[in-house]
Amino acid sequence: MKKYRSYLLVVLGASLWGLIGIFNRGLGMCGVSVMNRVTIRNFLALVLLTAVFAAARRSVFHIRVKDLPIFFGTGVVSVLSLAWCYFSCQQECSLAVAGILLYLAPSIVVLFSAVLWKEPLTGRKITALLLALVGCALVSGIAGGSLTVTVRGLLLGIGAGFSYAMYTVFAHYGLRKYDSYTVIYWTFVFAGIGSLAFLNWTELRAALPDGRTWLYMAGLVVIATVLPYLFYTKGLEGTEEGMASIMSNVEPVVAAVSGAVLLGEKPDLWTAAGIVCVLGSVILLAGGKKSGAEQRA
Repeated sequence: MKKYRSYLLVVLGASLWGLIGIFNRGLGMCGVSVMNRVTIRNFLALVLLTAVFAAARRSVFHIRVKDLPIFFGTGVVSVLSLAWCYFSCQQECSLAVAGILLYLAPSIVVLFSAVLWKEPLTGRKITALLLALVGCALVSGIAGGSLTVTVRGLLLGIGAGFSYAMYTVFAHYGLRKYDSYTVIYWTFVFAGIGSLAFLNWTELRAALPDGRTWLYMAGLVVIATVLPYLFYTKGLEGTEEGMASIMSNVEPVVAAVSGAVLLGEKPDLWTAAGIVCVLGSVILLAGGKKSGAEQRA
């Protein structure tokens, strides 16, 4: 039962991440700029996480000063830049396209792993990389002769995938020294404080009288940020890494479905084929990872 509870938490966390585009688009309709949305998400998530951990897990507040560069990497280089790239991409493209470009991240991680940690580039990994590239081309509309995204949107989506991948790289070093909740908290310390540099208070204040702004802000921070991070991280404690990667594929699927149902974004045949290719590459990568027991055997 503990194992299935962990699976449920992983799927629930990834599903909630898939809803981020709905709240992002909603804030845009209320006149909130991309950079203010980035600030709302990261800074208010920091405030909420501080309250949660102050009540339930104060050990996360204690780290060594020499490890601060790790969390600068997870918070600023990854989470902060990811939010800007991903939110901007969702303004240029459909939620399905933005979500699937984000999932180029596992393939990018494979390349970093080969360089940084000398992990071998197996036939399975190379096949997955090629599938991801084909999927990216299909999503862009190049293969079909008509672009479904702008060049800027495509570059922003790839940038989001790169930023997402960098989280794995920096967190790899952080998790050697701290538990996952500590890594999450200090990631948002840097992402939250760093995002204040982009706050446009005059613009945000003008949008606050609209009650929808508060609803979308709450959804972005609570439903699409804090809860998924807590659920997913807790689920990882009882889930193999490869299995979690496969189950997290529900995120771009939820993004595509929510975009189609709530925003009327119907993916064409080429976009659907691209989604299948990129998800297939993630499944291949996850299937190639062995559990700790298998590695020791």
